[in-house]
Amino acid sequence: MTMETLLDILRKRRSIRRYKESAIEEEVVDILKEAALRSPSSRGINPWRFFFITDKSLLEELSMAKEQGSSFLRGAGLGVVVCADEKESDVWIEDCSIASIIIQLAGISLGLGSCWIQIRNRMHRDSLSSEDFVRSVLHLHEKMRVESIISFGYPDEDASPIPADQLEYGKIL
Repeated sequence: MTMETLLDILRKRRSIRRYKESAIEEEVVDILKEAALRSPSSRGINPWRFFFITDKSLLEELSMAKEQGSSFLRGAGLGVVVCADEKESDVWIEDCSIASIIIQLAGISLGLGSCWIQIRNRMHRDSLSSEDFVRSVLHLHEKMRVESIISFGYPDEDASPIPADQLEYGKIL
């Protein structure tokens, strides 16, 4: 992959929340799995775990993980839950965050749209965190921490790249 190709992918990256009904081919999902497993990890510990979910009823249930900002998961062809055993690494949050964006960039290169759904430090409802909700839906052990869910599908909306003159160059010091 050339830098120009990577920069083209970064230019196309936008949050996509509406997807076509088309199923995501198994070969495409396999490439996303490989990308996830090739994600960098501090000291090569790889504390992350990935749940690749295509079951519509499970996607529907997970779409209720947050009070706002997760409902579009019900229309996705794939949801990837990114979590980690926090006892394996003190930087599991960083490792999961890196893996999340690596999977998203791989998806863009395959013609998919995606959107990050923040789970850690979010609420499902007043007395239940989004993380606890996802843990219960997936029957995860309580030491398993949930960072995010990434929704994927073939885009059913157009999101133009951010023009270069609108980038916040003032934040580069």
